[in-house]
Amino acid sequence: MKVSLGFLCCSAGILSGVISFAQPGADDRPVAKAMLLVSTPVMDGEVMNDPVWQSIESFGDFWQVQPYAGERASERTDVRIAYDANTLFLSVVCHDAEPDNLVVSDALRDASLDNNDSFLFILDTYKDGQNGFMFGTNSAGTEYDAQVDNEGIGNSNLNRQQGGVIGGFNLNWDASWEVKTDVGDYGWSAEFAIPLRTLRYAAGESQVWGINFRRNIRKTNEIVYWSKLPIGFDLKRLSLAGTLTGLNLQSPGNLKVIPYVLGRVSKDFTEADPKTEFEPEVGVDVKYSITPALTLDLTYNTDFAQVEVDEQQVNLDRFNLFFPEKRPFFLENAGLFGSGSPGEVDLFFSRRIGISPNGAVVPIVGGVRLSGKIKKTNIGALSMFTDNMDDVGIHENNYSVARVQHEFGRRSFLGGSVIGRYGMGDEQDDHNTVFAIDGKIGLGQKALISGFASKSSTPGIDAGDHAFKGLARYEWNGWEVQGAYMEVGEGFNPEVGFLLRESFRKPEGLILYHWRMNGWLGLLELRPHISYRGYWDFDGFQQTGLLHIDNHWEWKSGIIFHDGINFTREGVVEAFEISKDIVVPAGTYDHTEGQFVFETNQSKKISISTRHIIGGFFGGHRYSNTATLRMRFSDKLNTEFGLNRNDVDLPGGEFNTNIFRSRIAYAFTPRIYAQGLIQYNDVADLWSVNLRFGWLAEANTGLFVVYNQTANDGLTRNRSFIVKYSRVFDVLR
Repeated sequence: MKVSLGFLCCSAGILSGVISFAQPGADDRPVAKAMLLVSTPVMDGEVMNDPVWQSIESFGDFWQVQPYAGERASERTDVRIAYDANTLFLSVVCHDAEPDNLVVSDALRDASLDNNDSFLFILDTYKDGQNGFMFGTNSAGTEYDAQVDNEGIGNSNLNRQQGGVIGGFNLNWDASWEVKTDVGDYGWSAEFAIPLRTLRYAAGESQVWGINFRRNIRKTNEIVYWSKLPIGFDLKRLSLAGTLTGLNLQSPGNLKVIPYVLGRVSKDFTEADPKTEFEPEVGVDVKYSITPALTLDLTYNTDFAQVEVDEQQVNLDRFNLFFPEKRPFFLENAGLFGSGSPGEVDLFFSRRIGISPNGAVVPIVGGVRLSGKIKKTNIGALSMFTDNMDDVGIHENNYSVARVQHEFGRRSFLGGSVIGRYGMGDEQDDHNTVFAIDGKIGLGQKALISGFASKSSTPGIDAGDHAFKGLARYEWNGWEVQGAYMEVGEGFNPEVGFLLRESFRKPEGLILYHWRMNGWLGLLELRPHISYRGYWDFDGFQQTGLLHIDNHWEWKSGIIFHDGINFTREGVVEAFEISKDIVVPAGTYDHTEGQFVFETNQSKKISISTRHIIGGFFGGHRYSNTATLRMRFSDKLNTEFGLNRNDVDLPGGEFNTNIFRSRIAYAFTPRIYAQGLIQYNDVADLWSVNLRFGWLAEANTGLFVVYNQTANDGLTRNRSFIVKYSRVFDVLR
């Protein structure tokens, strides 16, 4: 470790005088114009010989952000944008000198496009520099879409060890749109047709949207943008997007009825007399656009049978585990309702609705959601009703959230939320409410100040029922600097939220630098950084401390290596059982641990990624290993095998944990797929199998066939087979 860190410092001294990069100016934003169509193009992916597209002037000066920031793209890209009364059309021709070497790693809908030859764009339909809709594809016609809120802020976590997608980026938003592609000697091309009713916007003459484009050119590991971006930013940085003009838009009208029918055959082998049961179900969702910017959603007997099961986790600490939301109804416009600190103090956490504390499914009777925008004010209201489950002591409940967020100029807003659970049974004082305000002040393009303050109201709790956070962030010219303070009172109780841990005071900070190497030793970038976070209780006792010093080495070839050192402190107030018959006594434990990460180029047919942590742990030692092997047999068949293992040696005893995970996905077409997720957790001796077949129509509807099975201690615990069909009826089309 000392050798590696020393080499980094030495390298910095040698290279600081010879390596530099240019940053784009914040005011140099390009402009494009959308053309009103008389006739529509043929949607077949072929652009260069389509007379409609060829009658429209193209544009496409793209600029590298890697490997050589600020230089022009090595390949030409031609973009054209047009529209009619109902649809926004976009075409792109991605010229490529080596079309036989185009990389497609996965054709499944919403598969990552990072390791493909791909094209993405984002639409800021309100030109607020904050929120947008992202679309993308590769040469195989993969459909990729997402929602962005608050420029994606909420994705990052000051703890650089944690990953995951939470907060301001919603990949699971699935819209109704179409894309077709074509490959030829010139490279590849794509045509997008996005119904205007899929988007949210203000109708009227001479509308102006924000827009930006990204192209990935894998043979050179190149990432290029139309509107120049500084190092460290991507499409989500909407305040630096270009401008789209020429839009004269009327309301297309939108009323969709989405019914489903479902049949479930299941058997619970834990019962004394297991019987095979058949359960038919029907339900319906209704979506109505009051205006192009304001949508009303109704749902009855809401079902999520087609959703992938949770990934298993092992808790080696005394705090809560976080499982992300995957259910489509709650993911749509999720960023509008979110507030707090994502993944740590979520004031509204939709998994509280319809899922019991032990993970059991609680029937959702139905609900209503109103979401959208009125001028510069975002509004959201959600009210859901769940049924009772007398056998496990769960009563009927109503879960409601109301949120208003007003935007003040670029990158600034002030918001307020009311979130509550209200018991509908006979029990008195069965309710909980959380009140919150939050805001952000953008200081130009480079810095911002943000925070929230919240208070809960629970019968019987009269003190310490507060939570707040303040954060300052600077991000420009390759630097990321953050500082924050958060406090959660001893009586704070967000019953429709999520707390990673209860009752703490937490300062934290991060300094990170993106250091472009311009090919020296084949390197693309170094990212040296240092971060700290600490948790204290209200008696002044430190529960956790982590000083993290690390460097990321990223090569132009796609290989990535991290080497870091952690200085940790864990203060255990009460002894806890970390494994069977092994107890961690109360006390303070100071340790040092090394951390190493290695990843090969994931655009290759075979790639691996590993993470290793070795060092002190609660008075003993821990060796933690996570390894993932990915094998791509074609753009249609992808496999992934992962193992997470912990070897722990404590004064109270030794133990190890293993979680094995296997994913297999086959995409017959971008909309027809088969997926399998098989997991084994040796701590619980639990096997789980989740097999899914989907034939998508639009907006996450279609035919779904799902098989689930769990086994424990070598015996099958439960088994189910589900067939579900849903369809969109576009009433006003």
